[in-house]
Amino acid sequence: MRRLLVVGLLVVLAVITAALGYQVAKSSSSSAASPSNALRSDHLGALGEADGVVPDGVTVFDDAIPALANLDPGLLKALRQAATAAADDGVEFYVNSGWRSPGYQNQLLREAVSKYGSEDEAARRVATAATSPHVSGDAVDIGHSDATAWLSDHGAEYGLCQIYRNEPWHYELRTRAIDRGCPRMYADPTQDPRMQQ
Repeated sequence: MRRLLVVGLLVVLAVITAALGYQVAKSSSSSAASPSNALRSDHLGALGEADGVVPDGVTVFDDAIPALANLDPGLLKALRQAATAAADDGVEFYVNSGWRSPGYQNQLLREAVSKYGSEDEAARRVATAATSPHVSGDAVDIGHSDATAWLSDHGAEYGLCQIYRNEPWHYELRTRAIDRGCPRMYADPTQDPRMQQ
């Protein structure tokens, strides 16, 4: 009788463990599939478009998206001019990121520290809210390799320059580039004097 009771308890525990494992896996996969669900902060709740989260498929012409609407007007104008010219070559500019709220930038930094194991390694990829050109509306991350390749070849004509060698998607406005070409790139954000604040 005792043996039967022990076996019964083990079966019940196995069922509970399997059910909990399924719930955790289901929760993890739904969070990974939805960027807004994956970006959470204990203090802010879910981050969304108002914080600068960009839904899939956004182009540089989507005025209703805060990540674009809050960009520096000169940067946005240059992006749209370049995108119009690129469209003639069959290339469309999708936006992965633009303006970000300080809360969103801090969340990205926390996630990078967790992923890369240290603040020093995270700093090679993500700036603080105090130093990020995304928070000030002075940077945009362009999606799709055909668009970044087009910008690499033609961006300087519009003052759009890749700033970091390790981030081929990250562009900022450098109006002098129209006449002089883009400045030399930094290896990564840790080499940028603006990040030393």
